[in-house]
This record gives sequence, C-alpha cells and structure tokens, in this order.
Amino acid sequence: MALIVHKYGGTSMGSTDRIRNVAKRVAKWVRAGHQMVVVPSAMSGETNRLLGLAKELSPASSSPEVNRELDMIAATGEQVSVGLLAIALQAEGIPSVSYTGWQVPVATDSSYTKARIESIDDKRVRADLAAGKVVVIAGFQGVDGDNNITTLGRGGSDTSAVAIAAAMKADECLIYTDVDGVYTTDPRIVPEARRLHTISFEEMLEMASLGSKILQIRSVEFAGKYRVPLRVLSSFTPWDIDINEEAKSGTLISFEEDEKMEQAVVSGIAFNRDEAKVTLLGVPDKPGIAFQILGPVAEANIDIDVIIQNVSHDGKTDFSFTVHRNDYARTMELLQNTVGPATNAARVAGDPKICKVSIVGIGMRSHVGVASKMFRALSEEGINIQMISTSEIKTSVVIDEKYMELAVRALHKAFDLDQESAAA
Repeated sequence: MALIVHKYGGTSMGSTDRIRNVAKRVAKWVRAGHQMVVVPSAMSGETNRLLGLAKELSPASSSPEVNRELDMIAATGEQVSVGLLAIALQAEGIPSVSYTGWQVPVATDSSYTKARIESIDDKRVRADLAAGKVVVIAGFQGVDGDNNITTLGRGGSDTSAVAIAAAMKADECLIYTDVDGVYTTDPRIVPEARRLHTISFEEMLEMASLGSKILQIRSVEFAGKYRVPLRVLSSFTPWDIDINEEAKSGTLISFEEDEKMEQAVVSGIAFNRDEAKVTLLGVPDKPGIAFQILGPVAEANIDIDVIIQNVSHDGKTDFSFTVHRNDYARTMELLQNTVGPATNAARVAGDPKICKVSIVGIGMRSHVGVASKMFRALSEEGINIQMISTSEIKTSVVIDEKYMELAVRALHKAFDLDQESAAA
C-alpha cells in the first residue's frame, strides 16, 4: 500500500461531470489498494469571479485589511471544491472527508494573498487514512498564528499538494493538469516538441523560473527541498485507463542522481516574453555604482532579472538590466526622476519589446561548447543577442521580441530536441 497525493487543477474541477470523473479516477486508485489524499483547486474561473466582486467594491485598495478579506473570499472557492469532490467520492462508495486549510491545519505566515507555509499538522489526516477514508484537502490556503485564513498566491494549490506530500512522506505526488507532461518547449511554437519522461528538479526549477507555466515555481522548490517525487500528467485521459499505465505516464520530476534520468545535454528551451530592458548610459564607473542604481529599484519592490555592466571608457560605463514588463513604466520613471540624476547618468533608455530565450540542461555541466552552439544557431538566423546570462545548467539570451518564435525553433532543432534519443 502506497500513500499517494493527487492534485487537480481548476479545469479538472470545472463542472459536476468533471468532478465525477475525478472521483472515479481517485476511486480506482483506492480500489488498487492505495491510501489517497486529494488536493483540488477551485472550479475554473471561480477565484477570478470572487475577486472580481471584491474589486467592484474596492477598485484600488490593497491595504492589509483589504487583503485579509480577499483571502477570506478567495478561500471559499476551494472550500466548495473539496465538499463537492467528497460527495462525489461517497456516491462512488468511497468513504471520504473534506477539510479546509485551517481545519488540517496548514500553518502559514501572515502575508495575505501570498502566504508561505510554515508547518502542517497531519494527525487528523493520518487518523482518517487509517480509518480507510480518502482525505480531500483544500489547496491554496492555510491559517496564520492569529487564526486568520490566508492564501498562497496564484498556483498555490500546487504548493499545497507538494507540502502535504512532504509532510506526510507520501510515495509520490501526482499533479493532474490540462497538459500531459513537461515538453522540450511549447508545442504551440514547435510542433515537433517532445514530452520528457523524466526531468530533474534543478531543470524543472529553471524551466519554471524562466517562463514555463506548467508548475508554480514554489511547488518545485518545495518538492526539491523535501525530495518529493513529483509527476505531471493529464487529467483528460479516460478515468478508467489502466492504473499501471497511468502511474508511468506524464513526466516524472526526480533527482539528478537517478540512474534512469535522460543524459541529454539540453533538456528544454524556455522563453519569457514578459520582460523589458532599461539602460542608464554614461554613469560614473566607480565602486558602489551598481548599488546606487539597483538599491532604489529593489526598495520600490521591483524584481530584476538579467544585469550587464559594460566596459568603462573615460571613467563612464553603461548599465543595463531587465524587469517584468508590468514594472517597465514604473522603473523608467524611477530612473529618469531619481536614479539618473543621483548618479549623473547621461541619459536613460528603455525597450519594452524584448524577450528572454533560454536553454536548460544538467548535461551542460559536463559538456563544453554548449553556449557557442546556441550563439551560432541564433547567428545563422540573423538574430542579434542583446544580453547574456548563464548558470551551471542554463544559458539565457535577451533578444528582440519579434524573433522569439524563430529563436525557439532554431535552438530546438540545433540541439536535436525533436529526436527521441534527446527527449525520451
């Protein structure tokens, strides 16, 4: 008997028919002899609907008091889902019980709308499992030290499921989504993209941070930290698919030292078009200039990604960095009105129409010439590289947004990711 955690997204819970199918799938796993904990999201669109009501009443406010009430409201979406799924399981003849985050309890800090999990008390859940019940726990939510309901932010149900699996030392956590696994890149851009049977936590973490939307990045961090075997698979396969086939489907996110990991140099191509570049030209090249520029940006709560400082000429240098496109206007205003004058910069320039394209793979650690192969492939397509950023297992380039799809296709082909041997 294995302890398995299933997580189902909002699309899987989108109607009573789909909830019934989820119940039938979970019942199949129970009848195969497994103990089951299920973490569902709210029904698709429900959280947006609820928060939309709140926005009608308070369009601009984001005070701690308002955020507390937003969590109170948003948490009800998952509360409905767990109740409906428990009823559907009971209709299948499977004993089940549903809990909200505060009933478990899932203890969090008090950062409303973006709380972080601190601990999970699994006594109540283990007692129910020992009694032969399926336990359905609301994702996305918890409770702080003052008994206020909190939510974990967008995609938080992934984090809830992985945290529960970690706390209970589950044998595996299965994340059911509307895709059938992790691909070498987005199949909508490269039809030849292939599903990976396995990928390391390090690679998945890079893919998630670089723009892959399959898993919330915090859930991957959690899984890697607590060594929770994680599998991404489709909720749209027939519920009565053979359980042994289902248990091996999708993509297993595992540990680098696992013997069966693919040995491809590059495992995937990630991209992010939500970036913008800003540059201070002609700033004094002296100790502390980077802090003078980036300190005020950090204080404004603006996240910075790629940073480049050019070689000095006549005591002056150019300093460029990228931010999320939503922060572009605010960053430009800060640089033009505050940072530029304070640093005696000659001028401020910006470009909101850039994107970042990255190659990711643990094989890059032990292979030379990977970056040069990437640069050659882009050069052959006439794509100019504006900025470069590297780590042990990734190389990222900033390019003009209009070349993004061309770059992804060229790199996918250059690294033979359309070949079964590279991505199988």
